[in-house]
Amino acid sequence: MALDLRSLRYFVTVAEEMHFGRAAMRLHMTQPPLSQSIQALEAELGCSLFARTKRSVALTSAGKALMPEAQRLLLQADGLAALVQRAAAGESGRLALAFVSSADYSVLPSALREFRAAYPAVQIDLHETTSDLQYDHLAAGSIDLGILIPPVPDKLKSELDYFPVLREPLVLAIPEGSKVGTGNKKISLKNCHDLPLIIFPRKLAPAFHDQILGCFRDAGVTPHIGQEAIQMQTIVGLVSAGMGIALVPQSVSNLKRPGVEYRALKEASPLVEIGLAWRKDNTSPVLRAFLKLMKKRN
Repeated sequence: MALDLRSLRYFVTVAEEMHFGRAAMRLHMTQPPLSQSIQALEAELGCSLFARTKRSVALTSAGKALMPEAQRLLLQADGLAALVQRAAAGESGRLALAFVSSADYSVLPSALREFRAAYPAVQIDLHETTSDLQYDHLAAGSIDLGILIPPVPDKLKSELDYFPVLREPLVLAIPEGSKVGTGNKKISLKNCHDLPLIIFPRKLAPAFHDQILGCFRDAGVTPHIGQEAIQMQTIVGLVSAGMGIALVPQSVSNLKRPGVEYRALKEASPLVEIGLAWRKDNTSPVLRAFLKLMKKRN
């Protein structure tokens, strides 16, 4: 049995007024059609909802049972329009957001704070993962947005949009007290030729990997790769353990780890970029709201 919301609204109004005439005035209608609607509702339910006399109207036991449930249903129905409007404006819903580890030390925390303040009803599902996996997830539609390292793979350029949000130089992370850092604010890679290099694997982010090796090549140095790691905190942790040196985006220096020093390079450093990537066919209002915020910040 599917009850008509209009009939329920008529019932609740009569129950609140306990008078058909006053209820009809509240509903901006005449009394006969209101009475007919209540009678039709009673017929549909198979029981009387009101005990009527010439002088009074009272709820029956069935009417008393229906009253709180009818009020609850009407309240929910009245909230549907506002719910839909909030969703259409990106003010509620869910955003599946993946990010590379370096974003956690640069653009991500402040962006999340600002977005949360503007859209407190939105639920954000965060996933820290590498750029290559983010491209796979975007292709599959399992995430809405990736904060990742370009370039977008050729096979996905027709499917994805991309917007850069940060370009920053590389800095050198060295073990605290290392001889290459003695008395120098800036360090030349030429002085680091005998130290093992800790680096991000090329198969996961070839452009980033090549930028790092390009710095050494431009300095006339062929580094010895001692370790590979896929997370910036792991790379910095290995430096802290004295396992070698690493070139990391400047924002990673916000990761304070005992036993690590961050130094600028004497050589010119290329700018490392991270940006936003999303599917062109993703029409999520929440995604559009987040993109609008991020583009406004740049």
